[in-house]
Amino acid sequence: MQIIGIDFTSSPSRRKPITALHCVLESNTLIAGRLEEWPNFSAFETALRRPGPWVAGIDFPFGQSRRFVETIGWPLSWASYVAHVATFDRPGFRDILTRYKESRLAGDKEHRRATDKTAGSISPQKLYGVPVGLMFFEGAPRLLKSGVTIPHVHQGDPSRIVVEAYPGIVARTLIDRQSYKNDAKRKQTREQLDARLSLFQQLTKEADARYGFNIEAPLNLCKDPGADHLDALLCAVQAAWAWSQRENGFGKPDNLDPLEGWIADPHLMNAARS
Repeated sequence: MQIIGIDFTSSPSRRKPITALHCVLESNTLIAGRLEEWPNFSAFETALRRPGPWVAGIDFPFGQSRRFVETIGWPLSWASYVAHVATFDRPGFRDILTRYKESRLAGDKEHRRATDKTAGSISPQKLYGVPVGLMFFEGAPRLLKSGVTIPHVHQGDPSRIVVEAYPGIVARTLIDRQSYKNDAKRKQTREQLDARLSLFQQLTKEADARYGFNIEAPLNLCKDPGADHLDALLCAVQAAWAWSQRENGFGKPDNLDPLEGWIADPHLMNAARS
């Protein structure tokens, strides 16, 4: 099966492109292949329309929390509220999230999905720092328009399957909370390179026990200080694992909410079940 790991950004450019790693899952091995870098959303949209069969893991929140959707009064299905979001421009969407927070008490401004709480990831309403709210805004409507299938969330072309990935949970389970990347050149350190190398080595060493397959990938994926290349590999690993679990609901957690979406990862599936 063709597997694609995609490290997403809300503002792609030549300096910080959307990064895709093309892999193949053959028998019991995930084999990493060519890297693609997309400096604009047009290239990302074209990739989503490429004929299948393929499975992609993409690193951005596909949905918003049920609490936010219900409270703000958006339609109560993923496809309907994502289509509603697609009618906004970027400043308008930003304004909606900002005004929503202004009227709420501290600690009740940005809501997390069930999958975020299990993964330790931030709210998809977040606009600053890591702007995952803008990643949702730019990414989710493009998934809907492309006609892909998101297991348990949206039925589209069954030969083009997309799952939500989150490299952070893979990294934490292997190297705890060591810093392994930074986009700012002045903040890039030797310690981060060492952490990327450790993450890669642990991943390839423990892949069969953790994910049920081996990994063949070049060590030079660790050279990128921003870790976009390495994160694309981690996204591919999560996508390959989801495909390997297709007879088991693609590895969905028991607390899956189809309105919110979910992150594909064995650690999260097991944590939700326990």
